[in-house]
Amino acid sequence: MINHEDNSQTAIIERDTDYQPPQTLQSWFIGRPLSTADAPHQTIGKRVGLAVFASDALSSTAYATQEILVILAAAGTMAFGYIFPISIAIVVLLAIVAISYEQTIHAYPDGGGAYIVSRDNLGEFPALIAGAALLTDYILTVSVSIAAGVAQLVSAFPALHPYRVIVAVVFILFIMLINLRGVKESGVVFSIPTYFFVVVMLITIVTGLWRFFSGSLGVVIDPPELEMHGVLTVITPFLLLHAFSSGTAALTGIEAISNGITAFKEPRSKNAGITLVWMAVILSTFFLGISFIARHIHAVPSEAETVISQIARTIYDGRGILYLLLISATTVILIMAANTAFADFPRLGALVAKDGFIPRQLAYRGSRLVYSRGIITLALISSGLIVLFNASVTRLIPLYAIGVFLSFTLSQGGMALRWRKIGQLKPGEEKKERGSVLRYEKKWHVKMFVNGFGAICTAIVMTIFAVTKFQDGAYLVLILIPVLVAVFWLIHRHYNNLAKKLSLDNFGTIPPHTMRHRIIMPVSGVHQGTLAALRYARMLSDDITAVHVTIEPEDSEKVRQKWETWGEGVRLVMLNSPYRLFLEPILGYIADIARQRQPGETITIVVPEFVSDNRMTSALHTNTADLLRSQLKRQHGIVIINVPYHIHEEVGVH
Repeated sequence: MINHEDNSQTAIIERDTDYQPPQTLQSWFIGRPLSTADAPHQTIGKRVGLAVFASDALSSTAYATQEILVILAAAGTMAFGYIFPISIAIVVLLAIVAISYEQTIHAYPDGGGAYIVSRDNLGEFPALIAGAALLTDYILTVSVSIAAGVAQLVSAFPALHPYRVIVAVVFILFIMLINLRGVKESGVVFSIPTYFFVVVMLITIVTGLWRFFSGSLGVVIDPPELEMHGVLTVITPFLLLHAFSSGTAALTGIEAISNGITAFKEPRSKNAGITLVWMAVILSTFFLGISFIARHIHAVPSEAETVISQIARTIYDGRGILYLLLISATTVILIMAANTAFADFPRLGALVAKDGFIPRQLAYRGSRLVYSRGIITLALISSGLIVLFNASVTRLIPLYAIGVFLSFTLSQGGMALRWRKIGQLKPGEEKKERGSVLRYEKKWHVKMFVNGFGAICTAIVMTIFAVTKFQDGAYLVLILIPVLVAVFWLIHRHYNNLAKKLSLDNFGTIPPHTMRHRIIMPVSGVHQGTLAALRYARMLSDDITAVHVTIEPEDSEKVRQKWETWGEGVRLVMLNSPYRLFLEPILGYIADIARQRQPGETITIVVPEFVSDNRMTSALHTNTADLLRSQLKRQHGIVIINVPYHIHEEVGVH
């Protein structure tokens, strides 16, 4: 009987290792491996944090206005006058969501955003919906932002249009490689182009407004052909709601900072909150400025030339250096917007994986202290979407915002319930939950109202989006999210069942020792490696059976003769194989022995394995141990042991 309280005979020794990973080709690409102790030094400040987590939100200004115009075009150019009022409504919604997430950042300083908030306040099922919605959103963020960036590039260089899919995939792989180098290093790399975009876009908007109010701002010269998606004779409320839902793509990325708080330097919540405010102010300014100017220069939506390109060449009177600077900055920020997803998708994936809802491998950090498997997974899936949708922003956008607004709604609804729980506490009282600590606050009523109102607003927008974009492709997301949640539950059930079967709870006795130990040793030939394996087998048991498969009678006769000399009296079973098969006869023999074994008997397969010091020549040999292991590892009571024998091969000519 095991005494769980008596630890007097338990020896636990801690020992440090001096081993350092060697320099490899991987190190050349992504940098030298970092120690766990280096983690605090990999955190980032507010300025770099804006580049890492705000690039997605800032980049949406490059296509949100155009997506509004795409919908309004159905009613003709007269409908374009509604673009600025719609933009104002979107900015008001943005402010509500930003205030709500600023509260979330301080309430949950360890990050996790909508997933953690929903898990702690709404339950596991809403948390899985939020997790599925956000993971889907991050995948689409990469696809949409890269496609939009390539669209800007194609606007400036039309000859690249046939190659836009290839260019987009190359950009995704490049950003993946940079992110594999670590959060701090990727943030420093991307901070320069982020601020370059902010400065150039600000100059463009200020110049455009100055020219408008001074009366020198004209209209677009040689605009692209207006692309009409359906024709309406009147401007309907449904059309305006449809345009509004398309423009809400400007809000994507607002939640990113709340998911990545742990990447910031201490005080994490304060730095993350300030960065969120910066992002919201810059985003609102740019979005309103672009929409205002686009309306007055009569910009039109087109796949051939983006609205940003039309604005730039109108303000700067052609495709001069300032035009090229803006197009370059916009292209870079759109491509970099994918970096926000690469920063957040692996972090959220790790949280969900630790809870056992997606493969646990996604919860482990790689050599550069980032979740490498999550980064690679994101790159592969988003590249597939780029190929599937031919790198078209308009075709990808309908799939985009519904997931993020679903997560907005769940996050803010969860926060409203959290403030209600806080209101039930007494002053000075604390209550610990999985993701945060609840402490009484005097203004809990106000904060609950802010989050509750935000949840209602985003729920309404989500519903509008689902209805207006349903036929355009939103139905795919409405199907995909429930499917992902079902997959999460299946994975979770597997992990739970496995944990129950391996649990030590109520495990009071040591299993009885094996009464009988039988050894089976496959033999292809008799040589020094065979005898080494035989000596090892004798250390385990006296009940040893060597097995040789007879494929060529002449070769088998040589094996028989050598075994009689070197086999040390161990019995040898010769299995005839008339169809010259090797693996199947051995598996059949082992199966027969397994059926006849006695209770408590363990069968051990001891396999001599040739190991070459030369990787080139190792491919010339059949790895019998791996073949047997792959076939037998699912059978109970069978153990496979390979006994390696090493031969040093000298390279050179003598």
